[in-house]
Amino acid sequence: MQLIKRKEYLKQLINWRDKKVIKVITGVRRCGKSTLMDLYKSCLLEQGVANEQIISINFEDYDYIDLLEPRNFYAYVKERILSDGRMTYCFFDEIQNVKDFERVVDSLYIKPNVDIYITGSNAYMLSSELATLLSGRYVEIKMLPLSFKEYVEASGDERELARKYRNYIETSSFPYVLDMKQDARVIREYLNGIYNTIVVKDITQRNKFPDTMMLESVLRFAYDNIGNILSTKKIADTMTSDGRKIDTKTVEKYLNALMESYMLY
Repeated sequence: MQLIKRKEYLKQLINWRDKKVIKVITGVRRCGKSTLMDLYKSCLLEQGVANEQIISINFEDYDYIDLLEPRNFYAYVKERILSDGRMTYCFFDEIQNVKDFERVVDSLYIKPNVDIYITGSNAYMLSSELATLLSGRYVEIKMLPLSFKEYVEASGDERELARKYRNYIETSSFPYVLDMKQDARVIREYLNGIYNTIVVKDITQRNKFPDTMMLESVLRFAYDNIGNILSTKKIADTMTSDGRKIDTKTVEKYLNALMESYMLY
């Protein structure tokens, strides 16, 4: 897999190093949050940080399934925090999968010489108890998929910009797509996988929406109207006139969930 150095985001993490704030990296699934943390960990090691100073957990890795229970998570990390005065760097990837993770993070935050970095694919994380418990004690780094500039830099040269821009628009800006050698079928399957994971796992299941098809209809309507001014009433009225009866409150609820999961901004 091609490793793309997300320089702007990496610079932000470096600037916040050892500051007594929790670094929260947010963004849509597969935009490169985990890779950014890996890049930053490599940077720390190059600057003399020892391996034992780094605690790294990806909560989508089955190896850590026991840590989804908050007491286990807290005990695991607490046991590994150094007591010799050196900084312990904690990296928690996709932390929204842990129940009551906010209280664990809050407890770890108040310990001396602990520098915490977390990622999440759902803005629910920052609209939840985390914002209440850690008000003023965290900084959010909002991550997007590749900009066109990053896309060009990753290709290795700046020739044929018009063709590159067309590919960028047509095949998406998700970093891993660059490894798929313009194979349209493979790219389509990969993007469908991201889409279905977000719609089913991050939105439908979390919010207990009973009608996934209606949710997808609202999403398609929004995608078809990029650049246009929209209102919940306009969406509800248009869909109802097309035979898909829906009220404005339901539309608003769906749009909020879509924005929380970064399917819409």
